This record gives sequence, C-alpha cells and structure tokens, in this order.
Amino acid sequence: MRIVSQLFMILLTLNACNQNGDSPDDAYLKEINRWKEKRLARLKSENGWLNLAGLFWLEEGVNTIGSDSSNSIIYPDKAPPYLGKYILKNSQVSFIPEPGAEVLLEGKPIEELEIKTDKTGKPTLLETGSLAWFIIERGDQFGIRLRDYEHPSINQLTHIESFPADPAWKIEAEFEAYEEPRELLIPTIIGTVEKNMCPGILRFNVNGVQQEFYPAAAGKKLFVIFADETSDLETYGGGRFLYLDKSDNRGLVTIDFNKAFNPPCAFTEFATCPLPPRENFLTVRIEAGEKGVDH
Repeated sequence: MRIVSQLFMILLTLNACNQNGDSPDDAYLKEINRWKEKRLARLKSENGWLNLAGLFWLEEGVNTIGSDSSNSIIYPDKAPPYLGKYILKNSQVSFIPEPGAEVLLEGKPIEELEIKTDKTGKPTLLETGSLAWFIIERGDQFGIRLRDYEHPSINQLTHIESFPADPAWKIEAEFEAYEEPRELLIPTIIGTVEKNMCPGILRFNVNGVQQEFYPAAAGKKLFVIFADETSDLETYGGGRFLYLDKSDNRGLVTIDFNKAFNPPCAFTEFATCPLPPRENFLTVRIEAGEKGVDH
C-alpha cells in the first residue's frame, strides 16, 4: 500500500510540473524566450544597432557636416544645413560647431572641443534633434557613427527568425588552456584585422563529428565568432556570435548554440563587424540560434 501511495504522489508531482511548465525542458525554453526578448530590446535601445543612420570616414584635415550638399559629409535631410566641422590631424580629432547651429553635448550647447573616440570607452556624443553621433576608431581610420533615434527600423523589426530552441544544442566542450594566451587575428567587414587574445581551444562534438573553437577573451566571458554549414544559406553569411562562460572546475565550457546571434551587420550597413577567423569555420550544420535577417 505504501508503494502505491508513493507512486501516486510521484504521478501527482509530475502532473503538476507539466501543468505549471516547471519541467527542466520547459524552464529552459522559457529562459531562451526571455533571452530573445532582451536581445530584441537591446537592438531597439538608444545604444542598439537599429537606429544607425550613417557611417562616414573622416579625411585628414577639415571635414564639414550637415544636410547641405556642399558639405564634405552629408547628413540626412532632417539635419540642419550646416552643423560644423571635424578636424582630423595626426590621429587627433576636434570639432568646431557652426555659429548658430544647435549642437549639444549632454544637453548643452558646445564650443570648440577635443573629441574622444569609442576606443576610450566613453566617446563624445553630439546631438541635434533626433540625431546623435560620435567618432569610431578602426585601425588608423576615424569615422562618424550617426544615429537617428526615430529611425524606422526600430519599429519595423518585431522579431528575429530563429531555429526552434532545442536543449540538445546545449553542448559541453573541453577547454584546453594555453600556457600563455595567443594572438588571434580576426578580419573585419571593412578590410582591417583585429588582434585578440585567445586563452585556449574548445573541443566539442556535434552529431559525432569533432569540432574546435578558438575563443577570444572578453572580460569574464569567452567570445566566439563562427561560421558553419548553414552560413549564407539559412543563417547570416558573415557568421554568428556567441558569448560563453569560462571553464568550470572540471575544465568544461557550456556552448549554448540556441543563443548564437547575428552580428550587427545583419541589421545595418553602417556597422564594422568582425568576421569569423578561419579557425572557427565548423564543418557541420548548426541548426540552432538566429537565422538570417530579411531587409
């Protein structure tokens, strides 16, 4: 009788789990859905990628900006005709506003000022109306990254197509650490090469086929840019990104391919995305994570 009672209680518990969606798989799928919601919110935020409205490379010397066609750099029509000029000299950038133009820094009008680029971690952000812009530094190139907080793309993108989430794509990899981190060269879509430090190799198995990742160190995380046999077919041709927790005390790293996401260049032509290094080209199909984006 006691055994029957115990079995009855187990069945009741399992039934309650199923009704409440509390099974491990259901909880995991809810986690993935929350991750997708946060991902879309980040893309739509003021610092997201959907509001990019231009990328303009500076020439050495004087670069005038504004919507008038006589400027060196022509902004969208909603900008004033003349906003001012950037001066690039010996890898230093300064800005002089046009007299009478409303160019703001932290909500206040500006005079001539030295410009901090994105390499500093806190670039000088100038604004007029719904437009905002700052200077990016890529190798020896300096460019204006222009945002429009009213960009139509913000509302046009309502979801990102993805493969159905499947817990089977959460794979454990063995991490083989280098004695000293090694340089990992990562090409970019604008033809430059970025140098990153790779702390070791990730080895894992996909449907019986051994694969490797060479991650870059990214603070408390590992960062992977990879391509696979779905790239340029179901998924974005320039590869996808993954952030991973560092190895645990067993030397294992969990790779959750359901959280593989598109680089910014899948959403805008005004990004300067890194591309997968040759070491991270997989020989299998990864049917998990985000798919390509239709424009």
